[in-house]
Amino acid sequence: MKELLQYATPAQRRVLEAVISAGSNTKAARRLGLGRRTVDRVVNRVKEQAEVQDVEFDIPAGQKLKGVSTLIKNGETVLQWVKTTQDQEKQAELLKAAIEEMQADLPRVAPITAPNVAQPSLCNVYTLTDSHVGMLAWSQEGGADWNLDIAEETLVGCFAAMVKASPSAETCVVAQLGDWMHYDGHVAQTPMHKHPLDADGRFGKMVKVAIRILRRVIDMALAKHRKVVVVMAEGNHDMASSVWLRAMFSALYENEPRLTVVDSELPYYVHQHGDTMLAWHHGHLQKNSQLPLTFAAQFPKIWGNTTKRYCHTGHRHHVEEKEHSGMTVIQHPTLAARDAYAARGGWIAERQVTSITYSNKFGEVARNTVTPEMLA
Repeated sequence: MKELLQYATPAQRRVLEAVISAGSNTKAARRLGLGRRTVDRVVNRVKEQAEVQDVEFDIPAGQKLKGVSTLIKNGETVLQWVKTTQDQEKQAELLKAAIEEMQADLPRVAPITAPNVAQPSLCNVYTLTDSHVGMLAWSQEGGADWNLDIAEETLVGCFAAMVKASPSAETCVVAQLGDWMHYDGHVAQTPMHKHPLDADGRFGKMVKVAIRILRRVIDMALAKHRKVVVVMAEGNHDMASSVWLRAMFSALYENEPRLTVVDSELPYYVHQHGDTMLAWHHGHLQKNSQLPLTFAAQFPKIWGNTTKRYCHTGHRHHVEEKEHSGMTVIQHPTLAARDAYAARGGWIAERQVTSITYSNKFGEVARNTVTPEMLA
């Protein structure tokens, strides 16, 4: 079994190591909390990968060898079919290369004049999460319609209302907390599990609308605040898109000294505002109760230098707020309407966005909530 480890992906390797340690697939399944058949499938899949590993073929960029089918007649090979699948690591490398090339020629935005009035002790956090730009929802199923036009009108309008209602803080954070894009490529499906999604329009149209909304949102923030911090978080619907969004907006506002895009390869993001620690994670990889220890371990200096700590998450589309291990975890809802999947599953939650104002000494000091109905 140990010889198979070199052919396994990180997730497969975890299962194989459990099998080796436990001594059997059944014991490993029990230890991992998985079904026995799931462990069997992983082991068999790695064995198949090992069988074809040494065969050399001309594989297209962004693909990896999945298997080989051979037609043999009278002991001789007559035909071979090479089966490939997406190589996520290779595609990520190609995407980064494309982004670097794009950054070189991307027009830069000219700096915007800073506002005269600002309270240096305050920081406004404007959260937009699970916006699902590009999703198609039908009011007769989920209670409200959602498409590209409605998404742009709602997101821009609600953000403008948040900015208007919030104090004139010197600093703000535009926290785009993931699942900004409803899907991550030309096929309308989730990137990891390939679940089919209801989509409005083509991928290229969705990208243009998504970028236009973010440009308008960031420009509103720059007009209100002297310093703007931008978080472009990874979500489970837009894992690849979050990479090029961070790179694009870093390059786009390169000449704007008042704006900073948080650059993190890991889906955990932080900003220190005096004695207040502000943290963000989409919520797809960690339970809320686990996040304080994750951020304490990942950012020990910021954790140790602060007395007030807050983590913002999304992903679950409804409100939840609770203190865990020295940090308040705030789970934000979404402005997007329910799609068919959520409606048929019976998941109901209020649609809203909230701006929260933090003091550099006292933590949260104000909060403003906006709903789509307020735009009418």
